[in-house]
Amino acid sequence: MRGNTFGKMFSFTTFGESHGKALGVVIDGMPAGIKISEEDLQKELDRRAPGKLAGTTARTEADKAVILSGIFENTTMGTPIAVMIENTNQRSGDYDKLKDNYRPGHADKTYIQKYGVRDHRGGGRSSGRETVSRVIAGYFASLILKDIKVKTIITKMGPFDARNEELSVETQLNRYNFPATVSNKEMEDFLTDLKVRGESVGGRVCTLIEGCPAGLGEPAFDKLKAELAHAVMSIGACVSFSFGLGEDMENLMGSVVSSDAKNFGGIEGGISNGETILLQSVFKPTSTVGEKAKEGRHDPCILPRAVPVVEAMVKVTIADHLLRQNAYQL
Repeated sequence: MRGNTFGKMFSFTTFGESHGKALGVVIDGMPAGIKISEEDLQKELDRRAPGKLAGTTARTEADKAVILSGIFENTTMGTPIAVMIENTNQRSGDYDKLKDNYRPGHADKTYIQKYGVRDHRGGGRSSGRETVSRVIAGYFASLILKDIKVKTIITKMGPFDARNEELSVETQLNRYNFPATVSNKEMEDFLTDLKVRGESVGGRVCTLIEGCPAGLGEPAFDKLKAELAHAVMSIGACVSFSFGLGEDMENLMGSVVSSDAKNFGGIEGGISNGETILLQSVFKPTSTVGEKAKEGRHDPCILPRAVPVVEAMVKVTIADHLLRQNAYQL
């Protein structure tokens, strides 16, 4: 195993590099007889696609999904589903100066240390572009979730802070996936200024899972919290994960924390308790800064386009555990 596959009963394997011919995913364990919509799949991909938001990367890709197998007459067949995304706008020359210039915090140096070779064009396999395959898997996982709702909201990005706001799956968001209390123009101006200066910024997102049944999660190593952490932390720019009160528990007494089960974010003993699950994750600033950022096509903040990726990884995790739980009940 080389770490390119995630999941057990619902699993997927991703392939491809940022500036290769194509990226894609092979999904295994998808139940048969489920209707799919290529239009809905494309809508999910468009949420993550580059070139859609002012102030983000200038790279433009159609990210058109081509389904190669596993679907007949818009219905899953129970066989492996393969989907491909062709790369069409690489401009690899923009990255020539990164060939021998390793970016701290990125995989430039560590790929050389591990493999002895790396694709410097856009980061190769370590590029955020790899996540397009995860979004595809997330769409198919959502068809298993049915009435379970997953929503990710940016709660901290530069001067914008919504960490103390009351959030739910019904919270209205602006185009940048931040609560609509902040205008699109404000966020666009902030991100555009970062691009001009060759600067970047990190931030925090909150993910809510509503309608998740009780009983998901396995003792002792496949606890739901552990699997969700694995899923979200596998996203390249993610550096921190917590659930419920998270790190705030370090400052609280047991009598306070234990006074309300909601403090545990819908997961107790590593198993879902039927309440809304609350997750938080932190993303680092983009590693490409200064003149290198001005010369290439980089996001000054990965968060707006990371939101659908986080949601996808949460969906595949819940779908996997739903199928595992259903197997117990046969």
